[in-house]
Amino acid sequence: MKEDKKPVILIVDDVATNVQALAVILKEDYILKVATNGQTALKLSVQDPIPDLILLDVRMPGMSGFDVCKILKAKENTKGIPVIFVTGSASDGSEELGLSLGAVDYITKPIREAIVKVRIKTHIDLKLMADKLFSLAMNDALTSLYNRYFLFNEAERFLSRARRYNESFSVIMLDIDHFKYINDEHGHQVGDDVLKAIANELKTSVRNEDVAARYGGEEFVVLLTDCNAITAKEKAENLRSSIEKLEPNGLKVTSSFGVVELDTKHIDFDEMLKDADDALYEAKDGGRNRVVVKNRFI
Repeated sequence: MKEDKKPVILIVDDVATNVQALAVILKEDYILKVATNGQTALKLSVQDPIPDLILLDVRMPGMSGFDVCKILKAKENTKGIPVIFVTGSASDGSEELGLSLGAVDYITKPIREAIVKVRIKTHIDLKLMADKLFSLAMNDALTSLYNRYFLFNEAERFLSRARRYNESFSVIMLDIDHFKYINDEHGHQVGDDVLKAIANELKTSVRNEDVAARYGGEEFVVLLTDCNAITAKEKAENLRSSIEKLEPNGLKVTSSFGVVELDTKHIDFDEMLKDADDALYEAKDGGRNRVVVKNRFI
C-alpha cells in the first residue's frame, strides 16, 4: 500500500502506554494521528489528513469519550467518521451507551492484536466503500467536479446560511464558447479534454469553502459563500483570463460568464440561477469571452 494512500486513524487516549500499544499494531498499515484529550481530538478530526476512523478511549479527564462522540456525531463534517470505543470496561450498559451515541464498535482492554486488526480493517473497508459510493453519487464522472445533484443541495444550504447570518452569497455560471464547433471539428475526445482542463482550473481557483460543479454539457457553476457581486465579478474575470491562457490540446478556448449576488427578490436558488443564466446570455450576445453581472448593486 502506498504511503499517501494509507487510511488515517486518529487514536484518542490520555495514557501513553495505551497509545503505544495501538500504534505498534497499526503503524504499518495506517497513517496515525494521536490526541491525549477530547478537545485535541475534536480539532484533529477536522484537520488534514481527515481521519477515516477514530479509536476513542471512554475514560479521559475532562471530556469523556462519550462526550467527544456526541459532538462528533452532531457535526456535519465529522458525523460520517466511524468511531470505535476502546475501554477497560466491559459492562453491557457502557457498550450499549457507546453504540447508541453512534459508535460502530467496541474494543475492550487489554488489547488483543488479532481482534484489533480485524475489527479496524472491517470498519475502514466499510468507510472507504461508503466514500467511494458518495463520490460516485455526488461527482461528475468526466471532470471529477461536483455534479448537478450536489450543486443544488449545497446551494440551498449556502442560501439558507446567507439569509440566517445576513451574509453575501454569489453564483457564477460559465459556458465554453463555441464548444459545439470544438466537438465537430476536433472530435469528442478533444472536447472532453477541454472540459477536463477547465474543470481543473476551477478546482485550483476556488476556495475550499466554495463549490465548483459541472452543471451540464459545457456549463459550470461556482457557488461563492460570503462573497458579494463585486468580488464575484473579480473572481470571474480571473477565471476568464486563466481559461483563455490554457490552450488545451493546442486550442485557444474562451468562456463567457454570468454573475449574480443573492438579493431579496430571490425566493430560492432556482431564481438566482435564472439571473446568472440571463447574465451569461448577455455575455454571449455581447461578443463572448466576457463577464456580465446581473445585480442591482453593480
